[in-house]
Amino acid sequence: MILQILQTWIDRMAERRVRQAAQMTSRRGALARIGKLMVGGAVLPMLPFDRSVGEAEAALPKAQDPTACEYWRNCALDGFLCTCCGGSVTSCPPGAEASKVTWVGTCRNPKDGRNYLVSYNDCCGKVACGRCLCNFNERERPAYRMGVHNDINWCMADKQTMYHCTVSVIVGVTEA
Repeated sequence: MILQILQTWIDRMAERRVRQAAQMTSRRGALARIGKLMVGGAVLPMLPFDRSVGEAEAALPKAQDPTACEYWRNCALDGFLCTCCGGSVTSCPPGAEASKVTWVGTCRNPKDGRNYLVSYNDCCGKVACGRCLCNFNERERPAYRMGVHNDINWCMADKQTMYHCTVSVIVGVTEA
């Protein structure tokens, strides 16, 4: 009995509040508020903000670690680091061989401040390593500029088309 009285009282109170809100709010006003929230939610990610806080200090130690994605040579790398898969920065792990075609990037070495032309060679012939996935797209170009596009399985040019990992070989240095 008391429970039924309490339920009736809660129902009446809720109905009164909803009616008051409906009397003070028009449909157009409610739609306008919802529209503002939607537009504001879409615009918010486009507002500028400083993402560099602490980046310079945090990036320096990793810039010298070949097993880190932030290693300076990896500035245009998209794939698994061979340094985490049994190889080195410049050589494929045993059982895998470097692809005959590559993509290139220009990376700045923080130690000497110079820019280096880096060739990214996919190592082919084994299943994907699955460790130390890095994806950097600095100065990447659309797929119609094949030599500077990193989202392609470059192993497709070889007999062994399975991708395993990627190495980064310095092929030149800029003079400027």
